[in-house]
Amino acid sequence: MSAKIRLFVDHPLGKEQSVPLDRDQAHYLFGVMRLAVGTSVLLFNGRDGEWMASVVVVGKRGGELLVQTQTRPLQMPPDLWLLFAPIKKARTDFIVEKAAEMGAARIVPVQTEFTNAERIRQNRLQAHAVEAAEQCGGTFVPEVTGLQKLDRVLADWPTGRKLMFCDEEKVGRSSALTGILADGGWAILIGPEGGFSKRERTRLRGLEFAQSVSLGPRILRADTAAVAAMTLWQQKLGDWR
Repeated sequence: MSAKIRLFVDHPLGKEQSVPLDRDQAHYLFGVMRLAVGTSVLLFNGRDGEWMASVVVVGKRGGELLVQTQTRPLQMPPDLWLLFAPIKKARTDFIVEKAAEMGAARIVPVQTEFTNAERIRQNRLQAHAVEAAEQCGGTFVPEVTGLQKLDRVLADWPTGRKLMFCDEEKVGRSSALTGILADGGWAILIGPEGGFSKRERTRLRGLEFAQSVSLGPRILRADTAAVAAMTLWQQKLGDWR
């Protein structure tokens, strides 16, 4: 038995568990994908791993799946947060999608002095994280938080978590992550399109838990920088090693 569709459900998963479908899920499975009774679907909820289920009830406004066997256990990502300043809509969506694909455990939009966006649609960004997990085979979905001021995030920083601060003023220098141990949690901070202010950069460089790094010989766009920084961290400290 095989399945071509993976679906995130906010429902407990276990053998012989019945899973009700809401209207949007039913429309996708039965109206768009044309699934019929007996068709197999892979399900995950971010807690119980991945499970094979079959369609038992088809309807226009709902439906029902029956869970059969577990296909994969829950695979947790590294304890890595991505902090980024929101940019244009499509590029912010891209950052959230790639962060979910690449193994961020938490995604935190932050407002810096030069951040253009004053608000975000948190529910929409969370939906992008879910879709990314569905498509990449992930069994965990990172939380996308609401927009928070960078100053407040730094003031409330959790003890023991380290911060990889991507500093555009260090262009061309070594990343300086060699030899750093991965013990404990980490976070990556990506700045806005206009870069960090002088005040913000001075504060970040003075924090004991922060380490400024370069992302190569050229200044990268914010969305490119997020992917580059996560790649660098994953290869040196994460679960790509």
